[in-house]
Amino acid sequence: MKRAIIFFSILIILSVSLCFSGEKKEMNLLSGTYTLERLNEIIIPAEEWHPFPTASEHAEWQELPERVRLAHLRQGEEHLGCDWETPKASVFLEFVRTGNRTNYQRIVNGRRVRLAELVVAECIEGKGRFLDDIMNGIWAICEETYWGIPAHVGAQKTGPGLPDVKEPTVDLFAAETGMLLAWTDYLLGEQLDRITPLITERIHHEVQRRILSVNLERDDFWWMGFSGRVVNNWNPWICSNWLTAVLILENDPQRRVRSIQKIMRCLDNFLNPYPRDGGCDEGPGYWNRAGASLYDCLELLASASGGNIDIFDEPLIKEIGRYIYRVYINDQYFINFADAAARMNPDASVVFRYGKSIGDADMTGFGAFLARKQNLGEDYIRGSWGCLGRVLPALFHLDELLKTEPKEMLLRDFWLPELQVMGARSFEGSKQGFYVAAKGGHNAESHNHNDVGNFIVYADGYPVLIDVGVETYTAKTFSTRRYEIWTMQSAFHNLPTINGVMQKNGREFQATNISYDAGKKRAVFSLDMSKAYPEDAKVKSWRRTVSLERGKHVAIHDKYELGKVKELLRLTLMSWRKPVLEAEGKIRLEGPEGVEGLKPVFILYDKNRFSAEFETIHLEDARLRSSWGDRVFKMVLTARQKPLKDEFTIRIER
Repeated sequence: MKRAIIFFSILIILSVSLCFSGEKKEMNLLSGTYTLERLNEIIIPAEEWHPFPTASEHAEWQELPERVRLAHLRQGEEHLGCDWETPKASVFLEFVRTGNRTNYQRIVNGRRVRLAELVVAECIEGKGRFLDDIMNGIWAICEETYWGIPAHVGAQKTGPGLPDVKEPTVDLFAAETGMLLAWTDYLLGEQLDRITPLITERIHHEVQRRILSVNLERDDFWWMGFSGRVVNNWNPWICSNWLTAVLILENDPQRRVRSIQKIMRCLDNFLNPYPRDGGCDEGPGYWNRAGASLYDCLELLASASGGNIDIFDEPLIKEIGRYIYRVYINDQYFINFADAAARMNPDASVVFRYGKSIGDADMTGFGAFLARKQNLGEDYIRGSWGCLGRVLPALFHLDELLKTEPKEMLLRDFWLPELQVMGARSFEGSKQGFYVAAKGGHNAESHNHNDVGNFIVYADGYPVLIDVGVETYTAKTFSTRRYEIWTMQSAFHNLPTINGVMQKNGREFQATNISYDAGKKRAVFSLDMSKAYPEDAKVKSWRRTVSLERGKHVAIHDKYELGKVKELLRLTLMSWRKPVLEAEGKIRLEGPEGVEGLKPVFILYDKNRFSAEFETIHLEDARLRSSWGDRVFKMVLTARQKPLKDEFTIRIER
């Protein structure tokens, strides 16, 4: 037994070491197996590929549940005779003038959602009532100078500002637009051609020049992964939409297969460095466009090859899928490190189908659980940005999904050794008691916050100590001024400010000496987070241990040594619940107004070491309010003395 424990410990150390060395063997799961020659043999010709019924196959659309059909018709009817609002140049320029990207996105995203909903309504009804509005929407979108958004036009040689029509570049939203028009052509091409063939010809022309040719001919888009830059959710998200457009609209068989092979190479650039534990460093909110978009790609490839392209048995593919139910806490709450929101609704159909493809009954059950919570089958199927690529499979797998037994995944523990994220709850299968999650990692992760050593605590399924998340994106969010934003700073996470110095961004600012252990009575995560602080902090070591004593309490034990003390230590604790100083050394956290039945939670600290101050942070940002309401609270424990060495414990209990 002792040898087995030692061996397992060595494996954990090796996996963590590999994560930080960046040295991973290139698996090339797709391009290494499916060569150009093999693709020529197995890819179904465009005219024969038939993943979903078209509008002409009216009977199959009528087999959808009546409530869903009627809801889609009502949604389409809301857009009859609609005005296709023009996205103005002055609104596009707001991004460089004021940092606002939302106003332009509202207009162009609204166009795409409207078109998608009209298309589905016409497919369901099949009487031509929606066709003129569909035609107008296609024409309006094809007339747009640029299919991307102001925040991404900087990829053009002319830089930020107005787009240069002579240089199409492909971002997330340009690719989404290509996908939307491709599915529109697939579903309604026959009906549109009866009006005039120039409509579908325009679709082919615009998607070819803006997406298909550009992506086939250029290798320098960073999201492709050929420049050496580590890619993120952009890679599979764009590839899923690019692949859809290729499969439907690329008329040249050789260009079609070459494009598919290049997409596989891009996806391998996403998969090769991916943590083997399946962890998404962007957080669960981005899994919907990282792991889930990877699944979109693999599902399309399997369909377009008659099942010959199949890597669902690969361990990495399985772990990427399972991540989403591992980080589930309760209700709509998920672990939300990085830019992820605390409350979210993963795409239930994608979760279900992913689970089915990898043979994971827990995941299919979780997809069915999410579907019940989201009332899938009672209303129309929503697709963000007009995402027909998600709406269509959701519609035609709906019956199977709703017949699946739901399963809420309340895991007792999980540990992702490469991502260095843990989660543990008091009781397997129950939201009762405490839930704690913590992270190590480094401060150059995708959508990074300076948060090495951060932790969150929930009680009975609801937040206590929180990761605030991120505000609505502006020009500053992804600029050199990112860490001027308060939500990105360690002083607004559950972390110490040492000698007046916060953590710093950069790959070298990282956790070291990580350990994790979970048993029947407790779960313990420990790390040294001294390397996350710059030299000015004068910190020699800072050992943080996060412990869950199941059914009892959560303890945070910090042991540190400083080279010099210039300022008093300040320990931040961010809370969803209002703090009240019940007595020196004891803070009572009350449940927010309007949330029934939440018992108080107490924070115990050494009153001889610390004094406590509270600050109310009023939230105006819509994105933050969607998770926390109109305010959060910052508690600061300030040291009374200036020791070079010390250790202390903060306890959270009922």
